[in-house]
Amino acid sequence: MALIPAYADRSNMSIAIVYMAKEFNWNHITQGIVLSSFYIGCLTTQVIGGVLADKFGGKRILGIGAATWTLFTLLTPISARVNIYCLILCRICLGIGEGVTFSSISSLITKWFPPKERSRATSSVVVSIFIGMTIALPISNMLGSSQFGWESIFWVFAIVGFIWSVVWQFYGKSDPRDYSGISKEELDWILESKSSTYSEDNFEHYQSGSREYIHKIPWKLIFSRREVWAILLGELFNSWGFFILLNWLPIFYYEYFHVNINLIGYYTALSYFLYIIMGFTSGYICDYAIHQLKLRVLTVRRSVNLIGSLGMSISLLFAMYLAKTSLQGLLIITVGFALYSFQISSTNVSPMDIAPKYAGLIAGLAYTCSTVSAFFGVALTGWTLEITGNDWSIIWSMCSLFYIFAALFFGCLAGGEVIID
Repeated sequence: MALIPAYADRSNMSIAIVYMAKEFNWNHITQGIVLSSFYIGCLTTQVIGGVLADKFGGKRILGIGAATWTLFTLLTPISARVNIYCLILCRICLGIGEGVTFSSISSLITKWFPPKERSRATSSVVVSIFIGMTIALPISNMLGSSQFGWESIFWVFAIVGFIWSVVWQFYGKSDPRDYSGISKEELDWILESKSSTYSEDNFEHYQSGSREYIHKIPWKLIFSRREVWAILLGELFNSWGFFILLNWLPIFYYEYFHVNINLIGYYTALSYFLYIIMGFTSGYICDYAIHQLKLRVLTVRRSVNLIGSLGMSISLLFAMYLAKTSLQGLLIITVGFALYSFQISSTNVSPMDIAPKYAGLIAGLAYTCSTVSAFFGVALTGWTLEITGNDWSIIWSMCSLFYIFAALFFGCLAGGEVIID
């Protein structure tokens, strides 16, 4: 559930900026700087967020992050009215708060879910991103077009974030053994499933979770393994297109297909809707293939990564070169997102496959790579559009190429067994 308000708070800017650009007369370069500044903040906390979540527990770190991003969501309209530099600083601080989110959740999944359910658990978590955006974008569009103006977008979502933060503090737990609402049977099943998967020594260390400090992180071993680099490079290249879509897709519909400004949020949300449905489905398919059909973990991870990366790559090219109307573009991109949902069960789950004890750390490293890609991709998109006179074919061709690189690196380097314990 944490990713729903988190991605609502970060994605609402992709709608708000259309209204803000008209009011403040921002060009594409300025829009790219505003949108990408968020990722500078994310870079500072993603790795340390994973380390702290593994050490102190995901509940505490995620709670601090949520309080931070909620505060700076609320301050966004005020900072924008002061000047562009205050807005950029505010977006950076919001990114600092959100930077711990994914790595904290990865750490929580290793505590709460046995290995046989991790594909569907991770799929549900990642799908929450798109649930948050699917809810946020139409609401942002409605608020931005209302008498309350674009400022109300940030006020409303700050209130939602505050409510979630309070609920999390009361009911969130880092370890299932700390949660009073879990039955003894379910707790025993979770712990027994883990103990049957890992060695006795590793399981005892793994069980300690937030209670036991990780005195020495094996950095050299982590960075020497090709399986880790499969995750890092897969995230680096996949995220280029993902975050450009996240930030610029509403603007693409608005400028390229001339969709009415009051409808761009609905168009973008429709592109995400099928992803949500297929995202849940793909997680179950992967778990079924691994644990019922007894297919190799590596085979499943490679296959779904290929389907997702190439599916989105081809769809972007079709939308650019074949679509003649906004509805055709919407249909093609929606199909692309449906195929892309299969990619969830590859790089996002792989840290738990190869190094469950350090899943939060490796996830933090992976999301740092993705954030580097996001920062440069989102910023360069604005610069490219400005100097080429809105040539979107360059943007989507580059994204398509990077998706192909992601599939190649992950397919060649990935692993499916525990290599770091």
